Amino acid sequence: MAKKGKNEKGSIKAAEGVPPVQAEPVAAITEAAPPKETKKGEKAKAETKTAGKKPPKPLDSKEYMKELRRLQIELVKMQNWIKFKGLKLVVIFEGRDAAGKGGVIKRITECLNPRFCRVVALQAPTEREKTQWYFQRYVAHLPAAGEMVLFDRSWYNRAGVERVMGFCTDEEYAEFLRSCPEFERMLVRSGIILVKYWFSVSDDEQERRFRSRIDDPTKRWKLSPMDLESRVRWVEYSIAKDEMFKYTDLKQAPWHVVNSDDKKRARLNCMSHLLSVIPYEDLTPEPMSLPPRRKDKTGYVRPPITDQTFVPEIY
Repeated sequence: MAKKGKNEKGSIKAAEGVPPVQAEPVAAITEAAPPKETKKGEKAKAETKTAGKKPPKPLDSKEYMKELRRLQIELVKMQNWIKFKGLKLVVIFEGRDAAGKGGVIKRITECLNPRFCRVVALQAPTEREKTQWYFQRYVAHLPAAGEMVLFDRSWYNRAGVERVMGFCTDEEYAEFLRSCPEFERMLVRSGIILVKYWFSVSDDEQERRFRSRIDDPTKRWKLSPMDLESRVRWVEYSIAKDEMFKYTDLKQAPWHVVNSDDKKRARLNCMSHLLSVIPYEDLTPEPMSLPPRRKDKTGYVRPPITDQTFVPEIY
């Protein structure tokens, strides 16, 4: 994993229109979780390497469905192993609006047992929750033994939308960057397997998806005024993301970036990586045989079918 650049001035660069964090709390953050340094020229080489690179051809639909089916079967095997071993898995999905997080979560959970796999997508905090310890409402959704929990956005709201839109104070933001690494290390020490994904989408592709949602009545609910505002503040969100990575890309819980301009490839790549996180064994039970129906020996007579109310058969 490439190392991140260090903030030499010891201050958090503020997005346009967002007040900078005060020097004193930032200094404390820097001491508690020093940013990683970048090798000279590493970023420039990476940019040169990817410049002018043509995007791969779209996946063939049959090929995509075949591979999706194979990965979903493997995810079922992994879930059986998690239940058997009593593991606790937390997967965080973060990224820009319309980056494809929801589509990946849907494909991951599609074939899993919902009794042991939950998706957590919290709304804005209530007035009462705003007075709690920031991580408190997320702790309530952490898994027990044998469970998987997928966070469709998470405590990183504070480092993203809350920071850019001014929903938290500079002190609250600074405290998050200071305490989040310790919070996540604590989760890992407790036995939780923590996996963090960032879905990266380009400016042009996000705009295309936004316009598609506007034009499709079945997708319009996915757009909110906050989503539209994120288009206006693209640069500010970029700065917030980079700052977040600088302090929370941990050895114990690193960020994994998913290139999501191609939705199908992003889904397959993310699912494949998730399967690689947990070494699992195939505990699929042997196929069961269907027993024949027992013949009725009671002489029971069912009531007339006309006594029931049926749904009109329009189709």
